[in-house]
Amino acid sequence: MKSTIREFFGLSIVVTLVCLAVAAWDGYARGGHTLSALGSALVIALLLGVLEVSLSFDNAVVNASVLRDMSSKWQQRFLTWGMLIAVFGMRFIFPIVIVALTSGMGLMETVREAFGNPETYAHHLEQAHVTISAFGGTFLMMVFLKYFMDPDKEEHWLTRLESRLSNIGKLDTIQSVLVGALLLFLVHSVVAPAEQLAALTAGFVGLLVYLAMDAVGNYFETDNLTAKAGAAGLSSFIYLEVLDASFSLDGVIGAFALTKDIMLIAAGLTIGAMFVRSLTLMMVKKGTLEAYRFLEHGAHYGIGALATIMLISMNRNVHIPEVVTGLIGAGFIGLAVWSSLRANRAEA
Repeated sequence: MKSTIREFFGLSIVVTLVCLAVAAWDGYARGGHTLSALGSALVIALLLGVLEVSLSFDNAVVNASVLRDMSSKWQQRFLTWGMLIAVFGMRFIFPIVIVALTSGMGLMETVREAFGNPETYAHHLEQAHVTISAFGGTFLMMVFLKYFMDPDKEEHWLTRLESRLSNIGKLDTIQSVLVGALLLFLVHSVVAPAEQLAALTAGFVGLLVYLAMDAVGNYFETDNLTAKAGAAGLSSFIYLEVLDASFSLDGVIGAFALTKDIMLIAAGLTIGAMFVRSLTLMMVKKGTLEAYRFLEHGAHYGIGALATIMLISMNRNVHIPEVVTGLIGAGFIGLAVWSSLRANRAEA
């Protein structure tokens, strides 16, 4: 047990301690050098870390399913370069870029606002909520439908439902048609008229990004030439980073409900991202997906639930707390593990 913790979670624990030290220093400095401010900062950073893990646990399962088919070189790159991109790129720089694009401000002006005027930055990020939800919800809905509407899928958890979805998948590109139609319907029924064009554009960008990643992945999947192995690894790497972005953006917005301090948000989300990566690595190395046959199914149901929540929340009058979203995903994962254990016992 100790060796497992050291092997898979050792680096995450070290990074957590560093992030908590940064959070404590930031809270102490901003809170008038009081111990209560220091303690409050530590609690907020830990809560943000737990929230990030709960929102992204199903992401870790899907990451592991892609990562296990990658070469050891690209696995290592995902766990190093990918970690830096996930922490600094997707959870810090990417939201700043979105705010800059949607608010019309310059990039450096947005950075200064994020650190110097976090209240206004949070307001601008909230203004981009519809665009973010449209992009992330569309991309994640494609991930959900592509998994279950696979005509070659043989292992089913909820047999009746999944066998029917698998049969529907025999219709070529049906997932894209369904997601495109759903996006059009929701944009014109729940989004304010002034934001419909932005939502529709962001949603179709999410759809096109998924289709491009899927097309590149299929090309290299059917071409086993060694010379193409690096390009195949790169395509999987990019897919995982886009998937991570779709998960993290909703968490970044939710983080501002707890604090407007950009340093605390960065520290807390970094803690969560590190543990998600550790869980991914452990699932790959320990063969968790093979041992728990329905774990991928549960993770994808969680992704489908998150996609639905993001698309519905394009209506600014609808707000579903991030805690609820995380609990739904955790519930699907827990049920999948329980069903896998039952199936294993029945076979034994």
